Amino acid sequence: MSKIYAVGDIQGCAPSLKSLVKKLPAKSKMIFLGDLVNRGPDSLGALRHLKRLQETGQAECILGNHDLHLLAIDAGFRKPKGLDSIDKILTAPDRMELIEWLRNRPMALSNGKVLTVHAGVLPQWDLEQAIECAQEVEKALRKKTYKDFLANMYGNTPDKWSDSLKGYERLRVITNALTRLRFCTPSGKMEFTSTQGLDNGPKGYLPWFKVPKRKTQDTLVYFGHWSTLGLLRQNNVIGLDTGCVWGGKLTAMEISEMGKDSKKLEIIQVGGYNHPMRM
Repeated sequence: MSKIYAVGDIQGCAPSLKSLVKKLPAKSKMIFLGDLVNRGPDSLGALRHLKRLQETGQAECILGNHDLHLLAIDAGFRKPKGLDSIDKILTAPDRMELIEWLRNRPMALSNGKVLTVHAGVLPQWDLEQAIECAQEVEKALRKKTYKDFLANMYGNTPDKWSDSLKGYERLRVITNALTRLRFCTPSGKMEFTSTQGLDNGPKGYLPWFKVPKRKTQDTLVYFGHWSTLGLLRQNNVIGLDTGCVWGGKLTAMEISEMGKDSKKLEIIQVGGYNHPMRM
């Protein structure tokens, strides 16, 4: 049986991506945990390579906040930022094909026991609801009218989940949780400014996976997005953003069903990109 690996944030580091794929065992499958593009040296090359891997059945790619940022710029609702490295995608001859492929990617994946997501999961969501919420955003992105969603996607409010939320407010909360979440209160109020380590969050806020009675605490969750954590393995959560774009590493880790000690799972790493703006 082929092994499946979860892979942390690539962020346009095409050379690291290609090196990692070569190091994985033959016939491996890969799930890339979002932030496929941006800030690295070759976002266009990374996106084209990932598209080929997905189309040949070797991989699937979850959407992260940087990927949505690209879609919003392409749609005209967002302007590039200083560290962005997606200009070659926007001028590429296959731009439309790449954008179409990207907006048809999932927001989260699960086999019923393991969840893979870019950023996090709100404490009120169990595994089933997390996937159902992800599918709501996927549906909006895949419609012909997807640009209407992108026009209303950004904002920090509402900052808390409610089953009664509707329309773009509901989709915005889901998107923020799946692609931006790091810290939240025990009641699920999200905070989007802090990017530091586990013990440096705002007063009254916890890392999302440390919230008591989180409904996915019995689900094994693989996530990216939080490079200051490095490789994290604790309490059924595995963080795989090891700062590839900031001079760290690109990390792949074997996906296992519950019951296997995460410390025994295979980890494969390659060197990252030494970003000129690295502090």
